[in-house]
Amino acid sequence: RPVSEDDLTRLTEIRIKRISKYDGFKAEEYIQKLEEERAEVADHLANLTRYAVAYFENLLKKYGVNRERKTQLRTFDVVTAQKVAVANQKLYVNYQDGFVGYGLKKDEQAKAVADCSDLDDIIAIRRDGTFVVTRIAEKTFVGKDILHVGVYNKNDDRLVYNMVYVDGASGISFAKRFLVSGITRDKVYDLTKGTKGTKTLYLTANPNSESEIVTILLSNKAQARVKQFDFDFADLAIKGKGSMGNIVTKQPIKQITQKSVGDSTLGGREVFFDSVVARLKHEAHGRYLGTFDTDDAILVVYKDGSYELNAPDLSKHFDLPNIVLLRKLESDTVISAVYVDGETKMHYVKRFKIETSTLDKRFTFIAETKGSKLLAATTFAEPEVEVKLQRDKKADKETETLRLDQFIEVKGWKAMGNKLNYYKVHALALLTDEGPEPMRREAKRRGAAKAEEDGAGATEPEPTGAVEVTAEEVAQSQALLRRPKAQLGLF
Repeated sequence: RPVSEDDLTRLTEIRIKRISKYDGFKAEEYIQKLEEERAEVADHLANLTRYAVAYFENLLKKYGVNRERKTQLRTFDVVTAQKVAVANQKLYVNYQDGFVGYGLKKDEQAKAVADCSDLDDIIAIRRDGTFVVTRIAEKTFVGKDILHVGVYNKNDDRLVYNMVYVDGASGISFAKRFLVSGITRDKVYDLTKGTKGTKTLYLTANPNSESEIVTILLSNKAQARVKQFDFDFADLAIKGKGSMGNIVTKQPIKQITQKSVGDSTLGGREVFFDSVVARLKHEAHGRYLGTFDTDDAILVVYKDGSYELNAPDLSKHFDLPNIVLLRKLESDTVISAVYVDGETKMHYVKRFKIETSTLDKRFTFIAETKGSKLLAATTFAEPEVEVKLQRDKKADKETETLRLDQFIEVKGWKAMGNKLNYYKVHALALLTDEGPEPMRREAKRRGAAKAEEDGAGATEPEPTGAVEVTAEEVAQSQALLRRPKAQLGLF
């Protein structure tokens, strides 16, 4: 029979019922899932500690493999911008035309004198004995006939200038040692008497107040019988920039040449190592390394079995994670080291002194074969190590204490060393440290030390108790005070 409207309606109603039934099952499943999630959230809220631990464990499991942290958690030191500014510029000077700055690279007459940053001040001293301090720029005119240009640090109390100049009015030559402090930028200062015709004959800048001996050659027109003599700047006291100086000679000078450089007349400068920022400091913060003079250096031993000598530069940043040992290099410093040869897998002990003098260059003192490794290094006088060893294949493991200074004598730094004759070394640990910090002592000026030595024999103990004054002394004092302006005679 043909399909009627009733047939269509009946079929359509059955389909809709089935679809509605399916939607009901799906809704019930969704509601049940929500109930489970709700119960899980309630359980997490009730046990937050367990949930947090599980959450971070899941993060570590999902993102921790091959994604180890490479940054370091460090404490930042409080520093000024000028101190940490990178010396990314070269300071150039045109001595003839009187221009200074970091933009004179293309000037054929300009010469590079120092590294600087964009925040530095510069000092320029002219041959007429005047100087000026100004902010560094691309190109600045500071006056013709420049004698010295350098980076100026107002807080540097160790930079001492040694100077010899001839006074234009009297023709007398003076020598002086001075510090430059308390200045105003772009103001011209005079280091001499300021008379017309004054000329600077000799000038040096000494970062650690080094003295020096110069040879002075007098002019052929000089009436002096001895026309050549030496002059030691160590005999002069360090004064301010406005001091006149001491008379060197009243005869005309032809030439002054440097004969030798002396030690610092202010004594060694105290240096500390701050492990937080991995830099050296002069402030008493960090580990005390000692007092450093002109030629003193810092010894750094690295984990890769190399050592390096560095000048005590405050701007240098040390690679602290890879450093085994950092200390002041003394003349009697002996390094005791234990290392394993990567090729033979044998352990060696060596003791040696530093024989090189090149700065900022690494020297490898262990075997350079692949796999060689430094196990221990120390400069302690009586170093001890604890060795966990096995004497033969069937023997049990045992622990032995070894004195390195008794095991091997001091040899050259290139020597291989003595072998540890054990079947197998399982572990090695250094038992001794570097010992206590060096004793701090107050630095004395060399000039003051000489004065103390001269008067050492006449030193008398200070009197104690009441001081006896005679009647005659009282009468003399009263008579002196009655005179006009008599009080000035007391000073």
